[in-house]
Amino acid sequence: MTTHDIYGRFGFHKTPFTCEVRCDEQFRLPLFDRIVEELHTVVDHRLPAALVAPAGTGKTALLRRLIDGLPEARYRVRYVKVTGLSKRDFCREIAMACGLPPRGSFPGLMRVIQDHFEANATTDGMRPVLIIDEGHELKPDVLAMLRILTNFEMDSRLVLSLILVGQSPLQGLLTRGDQDAVLNRLAHVDTLRLLSRDELAQYVEHRCAVAGAATTPFDTGALDAIFELSRGNLRATDRLALKALQTASRASEDVVNNAHIVSARKYLWM
Repeated sequence: MTTHDIYGRFGFHKTPFTCEVRCDEQFRLPLFDRIVEELHTVVDHRLPAALVAPAGTGKTALLRRLIDGLPEARYRVRYVKVTGLSKRDFCREIAMACGLPPRGSFPGLMRVIQDHFEANATTDGMRPVLIIDEGHELKPDVLAMLRILTNFEMDSRLVLSLILVGQSPLQGLLTRGDQDAVLNRLAHVDTLRLLSRDELAQYVEHRCAVAGAATTPFDTGALDAIFELSRGNLRATDRLALKALQTASRASEDVVNNAHIVSARKYLWM
């Protein structure tokens, strides 16, 4: 066993604290379960919703759980990431996600996309779902366009369930006076928060367990240090915990302590 072998030293079967976690291995909290359940209900009723969360709080993991829980025989889910595009380019991204030719003017693309979703519902008997991630990067005119995208037969039919997801600035964008038409369409708006100290300790224990460790190789001081540095942010916790495990292993230590956390912090941008 080498001094930096975290597998042999701590009993891991796979690298802990990475993004490669199956949906059934994700850390569960009542808050997470409630949000997934609420979004599932919204989707089941073919309505639009929004999820706003600070970066690193697990919103993408919740989206994966939501999608995993939607039967493929009933739902057709499309996922698009926003990067500050124009209306036409944004429609092109949606078209490509739907397997449609990304060609034409903005009005033409909009008609093609709406016809596609309507065919999903009417001809194929499916429930189309469009998830727009990184929504805080939407330009105001593109955000306003979503009102048109969800308008079918003069606003008399529910066809497309749209889930708008983004970091905290999305809330400010949605509550601008010129976005009332979009905001009023949202049937549900939810938020994620950072973990508490106790929740973070449970999270670290869980991530170690699903990676194969029989016991959690972090002492109380290490867990306190992780919380103080990460402030309950999942992504920051993952990076810090993994680096601390490597640091402790190189020092031939079987338990991660506060000193290892402090040392690991020097090698991370946090």
